[in-house]
Amino acid sequence: MSGNSFGQAFRVTTAGESHGPGNVVIIDGCPAGIPLTVEDLMVDLRRRRPGQSHLVTQRQEADEPEILAGVFEGHTTGTSIAVLIRNEDQKSRDYDDIKDKYRPGHADFTFDRKYGRRDYRGGGRSSARETVARVAAGAVAKKVIQLAFGGRVLGYVKQIGDIVANVPEPSAVTLEQIETLPDGLPNLVRCPDAAAVPRMVELIEAVRKDQDSIGGVSELVAVGVPAGLGEPVFDKLKADLAKALFSLPAVLGVEYGIGFGCATMRGSQNNDIFVASEQAGAASIATRTNRHGGMLGGISSGMPLVLRAAIKPTSSLSREQVTVTTAGAPTTIRTRGRHDPCLLPRFVPMGEAMVALVLADHWLRACAEKYALPR
Repeated sequence: MSGNSFGQAFRVTTAGESHGPGNVVIIDGCPAGIPLTVEDLMVDLRRRRPGQSHLVTQRQEADEPEILAGVFEGHTTGTSIAVLIRNEDQKSRDYDDIKDKYRPGHADFTFDRKYGRRDYRGGGRSSARETVARVAAGAVAKKVIQLAFGGRVLGYVKQIGDIVANVPEPSAVTLEQIETLPDGLPNLVRCPDAAAVPRMVELIEAVRKDQDSIGGVSELVAVGVPAGLGEPVFDKLKADLAKALFSLPAVLGVEYGIGFGCATMRGSQNNDIFVASEQAGAASIATRTNRHGGMLGGISSGMPLVLRAAIKPTSSLSREQVTVTTAGAPTTIRTRGRHDPCLLPRFVPMGEAMVALVLADHWLRACAEKYALPR
């Protein structure tokens, strides 16, 4: 199987399945001298892990990473970094009765057609369990861009079903808003609009009781990104970001800036007007608005990068659905096991990781041999 690596200068390669012994990621191109510990990786792995609330899958995984290589005395060495996250709570028997049936919405049928065989235990390689390795790599990428140019990536839930959050200034959203409600309780849906949170929770609980699932939209914002990252043709920053997000399970749509809203606008309405601004005491160029989402011609403009990913409802349902067997005979199916009634709360750190990986890669590509992190 090819297609397990992503990036050029900052390159990650993952391996592992949903119900195998574990998942591993190899990170190539990380500069030496970056402070890195297991706890640094755990911050986002905790945000992604299953079992964190009653709104997500109750599979119990500690997701404690083991750094196998590339770190010495608490700092990266410049060599390949290897991280292993073991699977601890697989219940493969939950899938025994559907091994000869195709689950609607899953990759069962396409895997069989491509490879002639598949791991039916939770989807195998196509399972979202694989993203645990990406989130670990994304934590490293976040450290790279923070040290390199003060970059920060934050994602949050913008919409669940027909409930849309009011987020007037995406670049002003904080991690505290995403993770904690004003009353100090955990923000179970990772939505910065506290007024929308209880309605989102109620909707997720309702679809779960109905043995169903619900989709939504995650907004991802990167601030502090310098102008000039990206290439003007095939390696546009927006193209690599789109590929990064589309490579995540359940993503059915990606847009940036005004996105599909541009379809009804005139050019005079859509254009962002350039202005002189003052940042850190030095004159610079900015735009009054940010309908271009921080990218012009596929190259970063210095404005915040703002993207949105549309996430489909979870395909695995405990309610009965019509399907066919691997031999093509009509049958019905109920997917047992533990599944998220809504993928959005756990998607947030996955989306952040992929954006950070792209930014780290393009920064290192732009700076090449002249680049060095502060010691």
